[in-house]
Amino acid sequence: QVQLVESGGGLVQPGGSLRLSCAASGSIFSIGAMGWYRQAPGKQRELVARITSGGSTNYADSVKGRFTISRDNAKKTVYLQMNSLKPEDTADYYCLMMIRRLEYGFESTYDYWGQGTQVTVSS
Repeated sequence: QVQLVESGGGLVQPGGSLRLSCAASGSIFSIGAMGWYRQAPGKQRELVARITSGGSTNYADSVKGRFTISRDNAKKTVYLQMNSLKPEDTADYYCLMMIRRLEYGFESTYDYWGQGTQVTVSS
């Protein structure tokens, strides 16, 4: 089995910073792309940032220049550094990893989600 555990959410004032982490554990052969999504109350889940296995990144327009996604392959962890936070960044944040597993000699790829961590930006 594979498990993703997130940490780092919380309450922060506008203009503040938070760093989210998401660590994978379990039966993992390799990890492809990793990403962060968020879902605000009453809204659909949206992509915040994504990083490929090669390190290429892309961001939602609303967070460009403020958020930075990074990964540590040895630790099987993805990070999201969030600076200059705004009230509109308030949401539940979820990590997603494309994880490859070896099963009976065959490689299979699955999407795994973290449990979510709440970020609240408010004065």
